[in-house]
Amino acid sequence: MNIDTSDPCAESGASRKPLLVIVGPTASGKTSLGFKVAQRLDGEVVSADAFSAYRGLNIGTDTPDATTRAAIPHHLIDIVDPEERYSAGDFAPLADAAISSIWARKRTPIVVGGTHFYIRALLMGLFPAPPRDPQVSARLQSEWDENPRAVVSRLSSIDPIAALKIGANDRQRILRALEVFETTGTSISDHRSGHTRSPRYRALMLAPERDRTALYARIDERVERMFAAGLVEEVESLLVAGVAPDSHAFKAIGYREIVTMLRGETDTETTKAQIKHASRRLAKRQITWLRQISEAAFQWVPPAECGGVDEALTLWKEHCRGNEAT
Repeated sequence: MNIDTSDPCAESGASRKPLLVIVGPTASGKTSLGFKVAQRLDGEVVSADAFSAYRGLNIGTDTPDATTRAAIPHHLIDIVDPEERYSAGDFAPLADAAISSIWARKRTPIVVGGTHFYIRALLMGLFPAPPRDPQVSARLQSEWDENPRAVVSRLSSIDPIAALKIGANDRQRILRALEVFETTGTSISDHRSGHTRSPRYRALMLAPERDRTALYARIDERVERMFAAGLVEEVESLLVAGVAPDSHAFKAIGYREIVTMLRGETDTETTKAQIKHASRRLAKRQITWLRQISEAAFQWVPPAECGGVDEALTLWKEHCRGNEAT
């Protein structure tokens, strides 16, 4: 292993210790970049992926394989059953604990993932959400089941900021945003903006940069590769094991489309096209979020195969030296 022992962050005593976070749109190569940076820094990876946390969801989430995880420890992967619900509120304290344990071993934690709401929860904390109203929640769920497009449209008119950030297929967060508005008279975006927060870590956030055409080509190739690797069979085995088709785990892109296909509602090629389209839409939302980063220092870097590892290490050292100067 090529370890960079000159890492100036290794012995930082700052109250807000520097934290390296590698993000990026889906299929951009953040997993590869994070792994190779971890090799150079004697680091360990903390996964910030909402669906890699589920056991059995490996192919569709592109979870690092056993060889990769044997070479570099990975945390928060395969930690919950698919029938359970895993949220940002679950992730943040688990990630805090993993980061602290890595620091205690004198190694470098590297947060890697594309679930930006989870990363924001880790860096900034979650705002104190209003209490739930079971009756309002049940009614909104029924309205979603009857006409999800109308529900999404209602959120867009009430809270366009939240609608843009959440995305049209995230049923759980859309319904929660509407529930907050109906029970408090204030949008969830206004609640969040009124919650004063300061960063919990002094984070450096890096993302591999690819032009849109190349990124979309990688998305298409990855979908084909996942089907060839047995994605359909993975979903079938989960269903046979008793995972409900409407479980939260199956909200992940790829899984929800294949569940529909297995019901006989679409064929294989249509399903592939749907997954590619949904992945491109996700990538577009992720890029939009990255362009608006405010909770951390942010920098685009080349992909790992184009010199991104060395550039990431240079930026990390500069970030840590800035920490020493404060």
